Amino acid sequence: MEWWQAILLGIVQGLTEFLPVSSSGHLMIFKELLGADAEGFLDFTVTVHFATVLATLVVFWGAIWKLIKGFFQFKYNDETDYICKILVSVIPVAIVGFLFKDQVDALFSGSLKQVAVGLCITAALLWVSDNAGKRFKVPVARDTRNGISYWQAFVVGLAQAFAVVPGVSRSGSTISTVLLTGVKREAMAQFSFLMVLIPIIGEQSLDLLKVATGAQTFGGGVGSLALCLGFVAAFVSGFFACSWMVAIVKKAKLMWFALYCLAVAVLIFILA
Repeated sequence: MEWWQAILLGIVQGLTEFLPVSSSGHLMIFKELLGADAEGFLDFTVTVHFATVLATLVVFWGAIWKLIKGFFQFKYNDETDYICKILVSVIPVAIVGFLFKDQVDALFSGSLKQVAVGLCITAALLWVSDNAGKRFKVPVARDTRNGISYWQAFVVGLAQAFAVVPGVSRSGSTISTVLLTGVKREAMAQFSFLMVLIPIIGEQSLDLLKVATGAQTFGGGVGSLALCLGFVAAFVSGFFACSWMVAIVKKAKLMWFALYCLAVAVLIFILA
């Protein structure tokens, strides 16, 4: 992978991570458009995802520090409740990661038409959730602590686990799912971005441990320079994009994102 390809792909990751349009799907699309090598691309994907996780940590550091302080008061307060619900939401994706890692890795070597199918699924989820409140009068969870219950946290965790498929947006699937279960979008925005921290940090840590012990190599076919440049580009673009994109996700109609995903999918089916 060339250095300029790594920078552009890192910027794509940073900009699309926080929108319901599938960052992994866009990485695969731009990989083909830029002619980047497929070898080691999964390692590059994990690296730039980790960069946007760090950007999320920086942007939400005030809220995260408040959660940590509240948790270590060792009583069941709002902060402990919030952290426990995040841990519950992580269970499904942890099961997928431990039991089906090889199958998930294989998905990233698939064709762009596979990404197009995932984008169509994302578009359908966004459209249904955006119209559910108007057409089906989905009840809103008003009295639930922190705006989300344990069963809702688990259901959104299932949505996150399903979003390992390229083209299926993590933020799109999680936000759509909680809207369908009656959680307010305002309550879900921060939860949706914080819940991904644990699985990605955990996956990156395990990979680094395997590299340190010699069990596997990391970045083969990509190169250290490309990984570093991609990481920096994803972190910087993600940092500046995170706060205002969270505001967009809170207020904007999801139907516009659904139309965008559908348009990209149609282009892929026509041109790929």
